[in-house]
Amino acid sequence: MTEYKYDVTMSCGGCSGAVTKALNKLEGVDKFDVSLEKQRVVVESSTLNQDEILAAIKKTGKAAKVATD
Repeated sequence: MTEYKYDVTMSCGGCSGAVTKALNKLEGVDKFDVSLEKQRVVVESSTLNQDEILAAIKKTGKAAKVATD
């Protein structure tokens, strides 16, 4: 299983809820954590690659990028 980290601009619970909903629908996600406080999404997957997950997060309309740390 691979862990991917993303910086996602989220301003409220609705924003983090939209990201949570998108990741729940995405097949291949084993585990994830959405932190509104840290503006960070951490996803674990054994079948999806970094770009596929990033595309799903971006479909929510939130600004997102691969975290550099």
